[in-house]
Amino acid sequence: MTVVIDRVSKPAGSERAAGAPAPGHQAPVSAAERVRKKGLGGGLYKPRTPIYPKLVHGRWRMIKWALLVLMLGIYYVTPWIRWERPGALPDQAVLVDFDGARFYFFGIQLWPQEVYFITGLLVMAALGLFLVTALFGRLWCGYACPQTVWTDLYIYVERMFEGDRNARMRLDAAPLSFNKVWRKTGKHLVWLGIAFGTGGAWIFYFHDAPTLIRNFWIGQAPMTAYVSCAVLTATTYIFAGHMREQVCTYMCPWPRIQGAMLDHHSLQVTYRYDRGEPRGPHKKGQPWEGRGDCIDCNACVVACPMGIDIRNGAQLECINCGLCIDACDEIMVKVGRPKGLIFYDTDSAVAERQKGNAPRYKLVRPRTVYYAVALTLVSALMLWGFMNRTTMELHALRDRNPTFVRLHDGSIRNGYTLKISNRGFEPMPVEVSFEGVKDARVRSPGKPAGDTLSLVLEPNEVTSVRVFVIAPQESLPETSLPAAFEVRGPGASVRTKTTFLSGAANQL
Repeated sequence: MTVVIDRVSKPAGSERAAGAPAPGHQAPVSAAERVRKKGLGGGLYKPRTPIYPKLVHGRWRMIKWALLVLMLGIYYVTPWIRWERPGALPDQAVLVDFDGARFYFFGIQLWPQEVYFITGLLVMAALGLFLVTALFGRLWCGYACPQTVWTDLYIYVERMFEGDRNARMRLDAAPLSFNKVWRKTGKHLVWLGIAFGTGGAWIFYFHDAPTLIRNFWIGQAPMTAYVSCAVLTATTYIFAGHMREQVCTYMCPWPRIQGAMLDHHSLQVTYRYDRGEPRGPHKKGQPWEGRGDCIDCNACVVACPMGIDIRNGAQLECINCGLCIDACDEIMVKVGRPKGLIFYDTDSAVAERQKGNAPRYKLVRPRTVYYAVALTLVSALMLWGFMNRTTMELHALRDRNPTFVRLHDGSIRNGYTLKISNRGFEPMPVEVSFEGVKDARVRSPGKPAGDTLSLVLEPNEVTSVRVFVIAPQESLPETSLPAAFEVRGPGASVRTKTTFLSGAANQL
């Protein structure tokens, strides 16, 4: 990633510029200049310079609008989608049920013990982001990041009340008046409404949405719902309404991380300096020979929501949103030049064209291969784990006091507590057997001993069963014998290892 910084130095002894104050005379300083100097030298941080991005029209702006509507629609609508499940299970399609210790995603149900699936999805998302960044730059930041999406929505509301760039600048500079007050008040009220809707939609993912929305307004919702809604409301209002580009530049770590993933073959929003330079103003009817296509109109600068000049090269602040492309294309059409002076391109391609060579685009290169292979392996592992996911899980806890009991006929009895999970939505009949000890019989309180024990597991529950294993004394040559419990059900079986203690060394 290349950051171009212009430094202008003046040689010693150069002549005083025209209109400059004479030596010993201090020119008057404006209020704006005093604020600027105070920020640069008098304080720890430079004050934020307000950015007034101008509305542009074009392909990339339309793509951003479409993605904004799609993603906000998914976010706000998803908690209200219903999905029928048997019994008393919740019918919300997507639900993180902390009370029931379950995560529901349409027909998929995950238990707390299966958190590795969530971990795998996060790893897949990270690798996918790495791959997309190496190929196409910061597409996530420009089109799908929540900060970008909500900031776009807030700027749209701001334009509704205050107008486009020039009108907003005039309104901010104007003295206090009724027109200014009602416009500012209306904007902030709508901003707060959007922020409240954002926090409100978030809490619906953790509780049944129809029930929660009723309880919320009558004060009977859980306290966590009110706290979460308040925090999300405040952060959305502050980040999208007031901090905006500062969140991307100073708070988000991704701009720093992405530098390790980009190279000169990565597609990014690029000013094609081979075509645009030398730049300068252009009047109608003037020839284009000996100069570039850039007329130095700054349309790309005023359209940028980050307030940067893309002509200075790749910069940390650039989110690759493409709005400068639309702004520049509009100007190119007006002056009769081809579109694409600013476009998604690579530094390598621009350098090759400047040399008179045909550009080469290398999507397949070592770093993209590494990310693609890693993503494929993790995805395959996740798919294999999900396809082989069992509907049962078994744990055996052996009694520690007493470790064994000698019955009146000389046989030895060990006690166990079996915890059997039925992750299905229907009752499951199962058979419990004990292996590893010859002629061992199993029984539970209230049931006769036998080779197997018959149970019915409740759906979506962990069934705790008290089990006794009885073995004849002659089958126990050792003090401790390795053994195992096995549970068989329709189309599924699980087993877990344990031990059987006999006390054989203490026998007389």
